[in-house]
Amino acid sequence: MPGITFTPPPAGHHYECTGCAACCQWAGYVRLNEQEVDEIAAFLGIPVEQFVARFTAVTDDRRSLTLIERSDGACVMLNKDNRCRINPVKPTQCRGFPNEWNFPGWQTLCKARLVPDEE
Repeated sequence: MPGITFTPPPAGHHYECTGCAACCQWAGYVRLNEQEVDEIAAFLGIPVEQFVARFTAVTDDRRSLTLIERSDGACVMLNKDNRCRINPVKPTQCRGFPNEWNFPGWQTLCKARLVPDEE
């Protein structure tokens, strides 16, 4: 995946997720903070220790946990219907794409819609 270079939406607009799940299917870290770990474990109805052992790994820089990837590079939380099984509590990194971070050419992969901000 290309390096992250943020290009913000045009003034007065934002991108709205269409649920295409393209962003869930490329390889890379989905870093989690402690609060996110707690929220996701609670949402899944399992103990934090079980969530961490089953669904996370330590990043190479040893600074955080990341959601693990399936063998095809997709996020482990992407279900058979191509939907995020933790969508109501998805990590900040996931919620921020593409409005808060993106990379050159992301529009060729993602079907987010450009919509005007509400006044």
